[in-house]
Amino acid sequence: MSLLCKEELSKWDKHFSESSYVSSYCFSSSDEKLYLQVVPLKQDIKDLCHLTRWFNHCTAIRPSPMAPSKAAMEKNHDATEEADDFVDPWTVTASSNKGIDYNKLIAKFGSSALTPDLITRLEAAIDKPAHHFLKRGIFFSHRELDRIVSLVERGKSFYLYTGRGPSSEAMHLGHLIPFMMTKWLQNAFDVPLVVQLTDDEKYLWKDFTLDQCHQMAYNNAKDIIAIGFDVSKTFIFSDVDYMTQCTEFYRNVLLVHKHVTYNQMRAIFGFDGSSNTGRIMFPPVQAVPAFSSTFPHIFGGRKDVPCLIPCAIDQDPYFRMTRDVAPRLGLQKPALLHSVFFPALQGAASKMSASDTNSSIFLTDTPAQIKKKINKYAFSGGRDTVEEHRAKGADVEVDVSCMYLRFFEEDDTEYTNIIDQYAKGELLTGEVKARLIAVLQKLVTDHQQRRKLVSDELLQQFMTPRPLNFRAGPPPQEKEIKSSKSAS
Repeated sequence: MSLLCKEELSKWDKHFSESSYVSSYCFSSSDEKLYLQVVPLKQDIKDLCHLTRWFNHCTAIRPSPMAPSKAAMEKNHDATEEADDFVDPWTVTASSNKGIDYNKLIAKFGSSALTPDLITRLEAAIDKPAHHFLKRGIFFSHRELDRIVSLVERGKSFYLYTGRGPSSEAMHLGHLIPFMMTKWLQNAFDVPLVVQLTDDEKYLWKDFTLDQCHQMAYNNAKDIIAIGFDVSKTFIFSDVDYMTQCTEFYRNVLLVHKHVTYNQMRAIFGFDGSSNTGRIMFPPVQAVPAFSSTFPHIFGGRKDVPCLIPCAIDQDPYFRMTRDVAPRLGLQKPALLHSVFFPALQGAASKMSASDTNSSIFLTDTPAQIKKKINKYAFSGGRDTVEEHRAKGADVEVDVSCMYLRFFEEDDTEYTNIIDQYAKGELLTGEVKARLIAVLQKLVTDHQQRRKLVSDELLQQFMTPRPLNFRAGPPPQEKEIKSSKSAS
């Protein structure tokens, strides 16, 4: 069987960008033929997001040995409905067009659900209402957020850490989510923030030169600054730069390296004999910004300042490793706050991809481009005819416009009314898309105006190692450190 060339792979990627294969999809003889052609090339398709998504889905549902009978195919179709979701730091595939089953993911990852009681405690601690991301379950899971809230209740402080892997010149809406949440947390708790730009990671995983990754990191940093972070409380750094600027960064990386085995790395991240050595050494680089000693210019050498990491849940494997190794280094485990994935325009089977311009709304898109993308590509839960839609209403659980409004329509009453009326058939798909278009056009246009104000000088200020405004508070007592070491 002949191998597919690069052009043929790209053609199949485009094909699957326009085809549904997650819901009501049976594995056919044609799929088997293509699957066997792609298997030897799976390392070459990582940047072809639609083909990768199809391949991962077929890996989950493919019968072995293949059964050609109709009865077997029907059985396989039934099994598809119950197939497991797949989530790791590089690939996200849902088995349903409703998206990832996050309750199952919480159980699989061993994190804790973000409960209404904990949100109420958080609101009391900061004396203001919670962000709608918290109230609507967009941030839905955590590790020891309750410990951070307890610290605040006792008048103590912490710092925030989040990051961005620069894989494109422009960021898309999905990239905004952790940063919007982080900005709210920074303002609400009055704490410092460190933002890691993993230009080294993207060089190791993507088909870019190191200089390209480094430049994309600086371009993305301007988008991050435009979100509205406080320069007196925020340090943004490129791994490539900061590794040479701060010996404590590399020292902490070495400490983690010595305490994590290759077998552990392989079990957590799926590395194998084809993984380059840079990929194997990278996870400690993402781990150590969770330790305050990595930033002596901010924390004065203190090793005991707690850290909270807002991130999408696909990044959790990095920090499970971090939390496992921290007690052995005499350091505090970071707390985490996990978000759901931001869906592609074509549906919730996967998150957006920076490599597919039609799966995403980018922060560089014009109002006309936003309107065209939403109208043309946003998957609809509306019915086939107006009559049927009025009678049955929309399936709002699979409708991408509803999903996007959940993120970006800040008015709770407006959001609830739109969803209720659409579900009852009182609103048509075009009317819901029109509301979403207006919301996104304003969001993106406002961001573009703020980004124009981010000069090279301001960028350099954010990215220069320096003291930040940090309300230090007293070091934790010995019993608190021991408690942190024993927490899961």
